[in-house]
Amino acid sequence: MGVNMQKKILIVDDSALMRRVLSDIINLDSRFHISKVVADGLEAFNLLVQDKEEYDAIILDINMPKMSGLELLEQLEQQKMKATVIIVSTLAKEGAKETIRALELGAFDFVTKPDSFFDVKSDNFKNKIINCLVGATKLYQVSAKDLVLEQPVMKKMNPIESKKQPYNRLIKEDRSFNRADPKRLVAIACSTGGPKALQQVIPVLIENLGCSVLIVQHMPEGFTASLANRLNEISRVRVKEAENGETLKNGIAYIAKGGSQMRLIQSEDGTQQLSVTVEPARNGLKPSADIMFESFLQCDFTDITCVVLTGMGGDGTNGIKQLKMKKNIYVIAQDEATSTVYGMPKVVAEAGLVDEIVPLNRIADAIMKNLGVR
Repeated sequence: MGVNMQKKILIVDDSALMRRVLSDIINLDSRFHISKVVADGLEAFNLLVQDKEEYDAIILDINMPKMSGLELLEQLEQQKMKATVIIVSTLAKEGAKETIRALELGAFDFVTKPDSFFDVKSDNFKNKIINCLVGATKLYQVSAKDLVLEQPVMKKMNPIESKKQPYNRLIKEDRSFNRADPKRLVAIACSTGGPKALQQVIPVLIENLGCSVLIVQHMPEGFTASLANRLNEISRVRVKEAENGETLKNGIAYIAKGGSQMRLIQSEDGTQQLSVTVEPARNGLKPSADIMFESFLQCDFTDITCVVLTGMGGDGTNGIKQLKMKKNIYVIAQDEATSTVYGMPKVVAEAGLVDEIVPLNRIADAIMKNLGVR
């Protein structure tokens, strides 16, 4: 690829070592070119706002002198400047709350810096950086024909797993003590761009939905609790990170725990419980939306609203395809114009499984209309 065709990348990090490592990783890929390297957010701000320099993507640390990564994102938002930003930070792991805030402020995605220099040199870290850049700079393409339909692997909940754990009382008090409607359920799948997209969907839902909402957002362990807490602060429905063995209740949105797989298990008495287990990834994903959707095959739900939002890959399509054969489901997909990455919604639409394609700001209305509560 010629230099003029290469995507221009800006690196913003106060660590000279990390600037060098990131530069080496990115420059090895002929699709990208490190256009500029700076040591703090203020330097980056001056380049972007005063010098009006443009970059295809910005690699941004959070914890820096003079101006932090979050402060830079806030300044860009105030200036109404659009920038494609990938957070690469040690704080991403320790400060999940700051990471969620960065995504709220428009960061495309985040990659956690490894704990050791050995891991920094690993293919795992390199691949995460490059994959993020590919998605952020719109080099990413996926199609339904890339997917292979897999047979579901059903998992029984064992009695030890189903032992209930107490709810996190730091979140809101439970607003509904009714068991979940055995007929209706809403299930949402999302990945890159999902945390920000969910902020335009979950807070719009009315309190008396009359059913539960299950959410798979691709995230590593340690981040989904912060995402749930943030959504809970701004929503009428209660939002929480799913806990193993808890019984589904109406008016609660459960977010699958990062690093685990979440399934719905029907007990002998007809109640629906969540199974949250640490196990291998499916297609590199934990949590996997396919695993969540497949688990509904063994439950009594007769009216399931499946929602596929922005994200890379095609997670969710296999599970929805199997559900469509056995259950009465209604599938809503986010449109291309409002998707951060038009991967997951594109694949499920191309597979011919979608009943409705709508922009992000109409997803919540489409859900409630299908539930008959709007």
